[in-house]
Amino acid sequence: MNDNKDGKKQEKCREALNEIRDHITKFGFHTYVVTGGGDPHYGYTIGLTESLGAEFILAGAYFYRLREVSNVIKSIIAKLSSSVAWESLSVAADPWGTFSFRHVHTSWATALMLGAFDYYRGKNIEAYQIVPDETHWTIDVPNLSQPPGPNQAPGWRCLTEEWTYPVPRDSVALTDLNVLRGGWITEVMRWEEDQWEIFSGGQEIPESERRVIPLGVLLSADNSLLPAVDLRVETGFWRDKEEPEWHSWGKAKEPMSPG
Repeated sequence: MNDNKDGKKQEKCREALNEIRDHITKFGFHTYVVTGGGDPHYGYTIGLTESLGAEFILAGAYFYRLREVSNVIKSIIAKLSSSVAWESLSVAADPWGTFSFRHVHTSWATALMLGAFDYYRGKNIEAYQIVPDETHWTIDVPNLSQPPGPNQAPGWRCLTEEWTYPVPRDSVALTDLNVLRGGWITEVMRWEEDQWEIFSGGQEIPESERRVIPLGVLLSADNSLLPAVDLRVETGFWRDKEEPEWHSWGKAKEPMSPG
């Protein structure tokens, strides 16, 4: 039985590497997008080491939907022509914005860019983080030039810290761009054991500004949100702007103070 599982795993690895090689041959590089498990999504390149001298990673940046991550990276790479001093470079890639670059610390590269290390058979890889401009920045964008640690962007601390919240680690929240830019949260609802809605205003949020993100990003960004993990399913709470106390909604508990 174990031999069969190992065989299937090896076959999947071979198929994945063949797909990467095929994309590099056709397009010059392969884009690998990673999501799930409660960690922020991210995308990175494989195959640009030969042509540009480095690989590139877009981490978090939930201004961009998951389905857009690959297109954002491709639009930026299309603007690059040769190996340069990346950290002094600024690239405009319509319609996604203007981007700068940070050198990626080795600890981040080895933790996040596993496909690239598999492809290059464990060799050292030079990597640079793609950083959105202020207009497209969200609280989950980490600084990959510094080692992982407690001062990193919300959601990324899971790489060095245990999950301590009494909810599934892969829990998600439907939220809005204002929250993701650090706006005041005013409405919280829990719809499933692992699904919440967390918004910043009473008005209807346009579809274009809604995002689904790991719940851990918001929990680690805002301590006043911690009572959300104790909500029963189909209950919620609300508060006015800049008001610290939560008020029950539906069948939720009575007014709650932030933890």
